Amino acid sequence: MIRINDLLSLDEGELEESFIRARGPGGQNVNKVETAVQLRFDVRRSPSLPERVRRRLEALAGARLTNNGVIVITADRHRTREANRRDARDRLVSLIVEAAVVPRYRVKTKPSRAARTRRTDGKTKRGQIKRLRGKPSGKDD
Repeated sequence: MIRINDLLSLDEGELEESFIRARGPGGQNVNKVETAVQLRFDVRRSPSLPERVRRRLEALAGARLTNNGVIVITADRHRTREANRRDARDRLVSLIVEAAVVPRYRVKTKPSRAARTRRTDGKTKRGQIKRLRGKPSGKDD
């Protein structure tokens, strides 16, 4: 069991891991050692996730989500399989934790009449200051 938070946990059987060759420079090992991990998690068929978390997770996954509703996370930052497995699982868990947080909805508010008056008074004063900086008009009364 992979614990997400107090209410959510994933069964390890829901994750599918495959090992692939890592990209980038690697010397003699680059073409023969498969240390990168490709983690697949089927969001739509997961019995562990409530519907609202599932919807938010699909929205958060972005390009990592396939058309079939599978999140694919590729981890190749580290040199060992175990470190890459931990990295991929941690990234999936953090994505699910973010999806589990219920978003707070913004309540629209309007500025008060006093605030609008203060704003316009400030703009008027600022305009007067800028007008005084100009060249003299040449008219003396």
